[in-house]
Amino acid sequence: MNPHEFQQFLLGWYDRAGRKDLPWQQERTPYRVWVSEIMLQQTQVSTVIPFFERFMEAFPSLEVLAKAEIDQVLHLWAGLGYYSRARNLHRAAQQVCNLYHNRFPDQLQILCDLPGVGRSTAGAILSLAFDRPFPILDGNVKRLWARLHGIETWSGESSTQRRLWGLSERYLPAKRAADYTQALMDFGATVCTRSRPECDSCPFQDACRAYKDGLVGKIPVPRPKRSKPVRNSYWLLLVDEQSRLYLERRPTTGVWGGLWSFPCWDSRTALEKHCLEIGIASHAMKWLRPRRHTFTHFQLEYTPVLAKMTLPPSTIKDKPSCWIASANEPEVAVPTPVRKLLREFGSHNMLT
Repeated sequence: MNPHEFQQFLLGWYDRAGRKDLPWQQERTPYRVWVSEIMLQQTQVSTVIPFFERFMEAFPSLEVLAKAEIDQVLHLWAGLGYYSRARNLHRAAQQVCNLYHNRFPDQLQILCDLPGVGRSTAGAILSLAFDRPFPILDGNVKRLWARLHGIETWSGESSTQRRLWGLSERYLPAKRAADYTQALMDFGATVCTRSRPECDSCPFQDACRAYKDGLVGKIPVPRPKRSKPVRNSYWLLLVDEQSRLYLERRPTTGVWGGLWSFPCWDSRTALEKHCLEIGIASHAMKWLRPRRHTFTHFQLEYTPVLAKMTLPPSTIKDKPSCWIASANEPEVAVPTPVRKLLREFGSHNMLT
């Protein structure tokens, strides 16, 4: 299929069935497009929408976001995952305000130099916000190109990446760049889906190599399987006389950087040693069942232990910390497993 024919088919489909009422498509600005594209990295549209709306209400402009405290940003991001995106968003807002006088840049290399912005995200911003023809290559587009051209190699291989980028560049239109880019993403998300694609209604059925060869279910080729390592962690749920729970702020780098969490150790022995140091005997500790949380590259198996704190709180404050009431939604940014434990503790007395 030649590029002009592909563009006509895709834009015709978009005019009939594309999504045109997404929140970031209303009052479209470079700032709103940028925030939405960062949120949409590895996250579905339906999940992003409520987070985007709350984020825009709190940070309606680039300047407001740049001046905000990182705790505010992380708090509104809590539950969306991949928290480095929020930290990068905040840093990038400050960088744009300082270097470009609050004006969002419209040059590819400058955008790629911003924290958290790669080539595909930069291309999406330039296309959607400035209506300029730049290629993108997100997961939806990779899947479309792979099926259309019968590419039977994993997209993570460098040679396959080069081929996929070449196709994104080849099919670019001279006009309607914003509609075309949105159409690419929508088509992959709603028609050429990973499972149960709607091949019967696909306008590219006659040209699709994967469909002709009966390989739709096998393309795109998945990442070669590797077993995820398991990391063990032991969490101290410290409760004071007012039934509040103790949280510490994590380092700004690493897993859940900058978020608030329960103190944790790599071994049960290390946790018990710390408890003895602050006056909690082992018989006064209640071990809960182990739980598991999945990250992209590893599994975290964490075992919580409950303990009642009888000493003054000041005796354990050797880092940024706080005591929070589990009955209420935390006012600080906490990762999902911590939020679940807080709710579990608040719903019934786990100390009995």
